[in-house]
Amino acid sequence: MADNKTQVTGVSADDFIAALEHPVRRQDGLRLRALMAELTGQEPEMWGPTIVGFGTVHYKYATGREGDTAAVGFSPRKASLSLYGLTNAPESAALLERLGKHKTGAGCLYINKLSDVDEAVLAELISIGYRYGTTVLHSR
Repeated sequence: MADNKTQVTGVSADDFIAALEHPVRRQDGLRLRALMAELTGQEPEMWGPTIVGFGTVHYKYATGREGDTAAVGFSPRKASLSLYGLTNAPESAALLERLGKHKTGAGCLYINKLSDVDEAVLAELISIGYRYGTTVLHSR
């Protein structure tokens, strides 16, 4: 069975964020880094070349495929910020209705910039997503 392509790299997440060319992406990356670290109690790790992750979840599918992934994280992509692990918990749906301008798809939450969303609601999504990932998903 093939290994998960997205693994912890050992590259500094802070250096990655500092090197972002777009000033809004860099500022939003710094804020997300601080917020996720505060809410999860974890330091960031780079997962692959572009995902800043917090905490680790071991997953195993019915097919037998298994691996590790970040419990929550983000990637400051060119088109939008991609946030991971925030839409899986049952409580997420109600919070997403109050979040502000966003899109979802393929298990990701996409926002153009942090100023488009309610940061208090985003903080709830991060906390719930982390707790769900590290307790409910981890215990399966």
